[in-house]
Amino acid sequence: MVSLAAVVSVLADSDMSVFRPATPGAESIRGLFVLVLAVAAFIFVLTEGALVYCTIRFRKQQADANEEPPQIYGSLPIELAWTVGPFLIVFVLFLVVIRVLMEVRPASDPPNVVRVTVVGHQWWWEYQYPELGVTTANEMHVPCGTDKEPRTIYLSLRSADVIHSFWVPRLGGKTDVIPGIINHAFFQVNKPDTYIGRCSEYCGTQHANMMIRVIAEPKEAFDKWVANEVKPAVKDESVRADREVFLGLGCVACHTVRGTSARGTFGPDLTHLMSRKTLAAGLLENTPVDLARWIHDPQRYKPGCKMPDLKLDEKTVKAVTAYLQTLE
Repeated sequence: MVSLAAVVSVLADSDMSVFRPATPGAESIRGLFVLVLAVAAFIFVLTEGALVYCTIRFRKQQADANEEPPQIYGSLPIELAWTVGPFLIVFVLFLVVIRVLMEVRPASDPPNVVRVTVVGHQWWWEYQYPELGVTTANEMHVPCGTDKEPRTIYLSLRSADVIHSFWVPRLGGKTDVIPGIINHAFFQVNKPDTYIGRCSEYCGTQHANMMIRVIAEPKEAFDKWVANEVKPAVKDESVRADREVFLGLGCVACHTVRGTSARGTFGPDLTHLMSRKTLAAGLLENTPVDLARWIHDPQRYKPGCKMPDLKLDEKTVKAVTAYLQTLE
């Protein structure tokens, strides 16, 4: 039988564990979680303890006297305890929750800020850096700060279709992504790492495969990433014929490859596709083999996704894969 300690240990080591906060906001949420858990555990132990005690004691008394235990009515101390006790508990939790909400609420004008517009799609994430001229998908890069000079990542969240919810547990709480409404969130992270999250609001068939990757990196690495992302697509003449094959397909109606005639906005921007670690919102590794499989039959790996099966033959798949591999 798995022990409670083992379960807690597994949760604490998870990439999506609230027990491993990496930001001040996530730290506040963990503190609130532990407090509520402790209060609930105390109430459970107290209630179950009284139940077990009364069951054992009065069962023995009934067996000895062959009669029911005496009933007690109108006990003022007990009635006060059962009324005042829960009221005080709820009042204290209310105050703590308000404090945490104020701590994780985004400031209207945060200092040293990097602004990111997050757009939820069925079933992938688009990230726009309006001040940097960068658009990417599924993997958000952010610069780390320091204890002396924190960097604020300020998110503006909106939806292109249905309600989603942006959640990276180690960076903060959930924020709903609602059509027609722009919500906001922020976090400050000082530790370089890859933080994993996912959509936490059921949004359709592939909701469970709508993953999030936030790559927090030192400022120098982030600046290097931005410098590469603002460039147009690489024009590798060795795959010129393969590029023409790609541009002649329906892919260009949905995807953008900057510097080419592909200017679709319905699907992810592919200009620097190979700079990402994963495909299909974290479902597949970004390897030549998985890329070819995804192009050949996306519905096999993500049934219901908006990318259709174009019924491409193997020669065409090979050509498109060869071209896309040059987009670094």
